[in-house]
Amino acid sequence: MKTKPRAPAARLLPAAAAASALALAAACAPGGLKQDKGSPWAPGADHRREAEDGLLVGNRLMAAGEHELALEAFTRAALDQGLTPEVLSGMGSAKLGLRRLGQAEELLRQAVDADPAWPEPMNNLGVVLMERGKTAEAVQVFQRAYALDNGESDAIRDNLRLALAKLENPAHTEPQNEDYKLVRQGGGSYLIRQTP
Repeated sequence: MKTKPRAPAARLLPAAAAASALALAAACAPGGLKQDKGSPWAPGADHRREAEDGLLVGNRLMAAGEHELALEAFTRAALDQGLTPEVLSGMGSAKLGLRRLGQAEELLRQAVDADPAWPEPMNNLGVVLMERGKTAEAVQVFQRAYALDNGESDAIRDNLRLALAKLENPAHTEPQNEDYKLVRQGGGSYLIRQTP
């Protein structure tokens, strides 16, 4: 009698079963499927470590121009730390970067109310007010921020100068390419530009 040849899938079944068993055994081994230090592949997540500070991650993402991801990081920070002035300021600045001006103004006003002696969120509130066309109020906010900062921040000074120029010449209706600067906690600044 002749034996009937097996189908191609039936020939691969024992090999696939053997490969699956080998992979399962390697994963269960004490060393697991660890990668070598010279491996080009990204390492897996270490869930035993404590997560990075949401404020730090959010500030780094803002500096990289990733406003949506920064907002998520600031939201995580709010879950860990509560709605501190730093968290409110970060969330408001991220909303400004996303052009959600009404939400940004509300969050930055809360940050200023929570810590009225901190010039950075006050400056960022002034930027939002300028973007919303509330120039007179923005000038007052920039002046308070500049006074609190003792004139040390170039970004706050530049924003005040732009706001005063716009307030003195309100009839000038040509669109201007003005760049307002957000100031973040711990130094550095973010530049907010109009997208074409």
